[in-house]
Amino acid sequence: MIVSTASAIPQAAEAMPSSKAPVLSSPDQVTPAELTAILNQVGLAGTVESVRWQRIGAGQVGQNARFTLSADGALPQTLVGKFPATDPISRQTGVLLRNYEREAFFYSALAATVDIRTPAILAVQFDPDTHEFMLLMEDLAPGFQIDQRSECSTDQAALALEELAKLQGPRWGDAALAQHELLLRPPPDPGEAPIYNTTQQGFTERYADRLSDAELNAVLRFGEVQAAYLNHEVPRTLIHIDYRLDNMIFGEAGESPPRPLTVFDWQSIGLGCALNDASYFLGTSLAPEHRAKAERGLLKHYLEVLRSYGIDLGWDACWKLYRQHAPAGLHMAVVASMIVGETERGNDMFMTMAKRSIAMCEDLESLDLLSG
Repeated sequence: MIVSTASAIPQAAEAMPSSKAPVLSSPDQVTPAELTAILNQVGLAGTVESVRWQRIGAGQVGQNARFTLSADGALPQTLVGKFPATDPISRQTGVLLRNYEREAFFYSALAATVDIRTPAILAVQFDPDTHEFMLLMEDLAPGFQIDQRSECSTDQAALALEELAKLQGPRWGDAALAQHELLLRPPPDPGEAPIYNTTQQGFTERYADRLSDAELNAVLRFGEVQAAYLNHEVPRTLIHIDYRLDNMIFGEAGESPPRPLTVFDWQSIGLGCALNDASYFLGTSLAPEHRAKAERGLLKHYLEVLRSYGIDLGWDACWKLYRQHAPAGLHMAVVASMIVGETERGNDMFMTMAKRSIAMCEDLESLDLLSG
């Protein structure tokens, strides 16, 4: 069955199953007739006469395209589509890890239940048999993205943590989330090594000449504490898991309507510890010296927003969880670099994430905390 969802901008999508229409799984398949039908279905009257597209973004597990429409009526001039990756390794990763299925599920079933700002969705298509996939959404231009290899300001980090709390607060401790199999990660198999341990050798071999001896040692040490990192008891809620600058669009000043920050790329959404996202974001999105100077104030701001949802999380517990999850960026860099297609930008990005995360672990003595 093909799941197709649609909504009029800016409302959240509602699931509408269909078993006939094929999934538009490539930008080349998005025709004027298809766009006209989708836009008319969500109440936007008019006809698309022609459409052209260009690739945007640097996603590795998905392909993003901006469509420029020549149309009459009240139709938008541009839209953005997301499709499976063109690289066969990255595409297979998206299928095996159920990334495309998970993102379709998020927009269909979860986006309307949280307060974080996400792109307004016009259509979601997913075929569970083939994992062909398409999202059609609003174009967030003239908003801007900050390159993951760079860093954001302290004010931008505070805004990102506010939005993170708006994701996690509404569903904090919600037992109903555990009913959704897509949100659960299977418990570690005692007979199998964690995925970090199975990928770290390839990571250290590929990047040996870009990592110091101390950094290489941290990569190995983190492999030794995987059980403690993966298994400690935590308050659970919705977590993005890949909450970083590459997956955010910041709004331009004076933009109407105002869109200070919009978060996308929900293909890793899961159920876990809220501080995983907070540590991952601060550890990968700020240079170590800036993160170390600002992190306590930023984390206290994040905690205040969480408490506005009635969440009783004390500072000491919050800080300890933050320290325990400091290796989150390293974990992602090691694993992701080994399971997606290799690119020059990807190599630079994974190095930035790994080095910043290792510095965070050293500053916070996180590996000692996990091994103790």
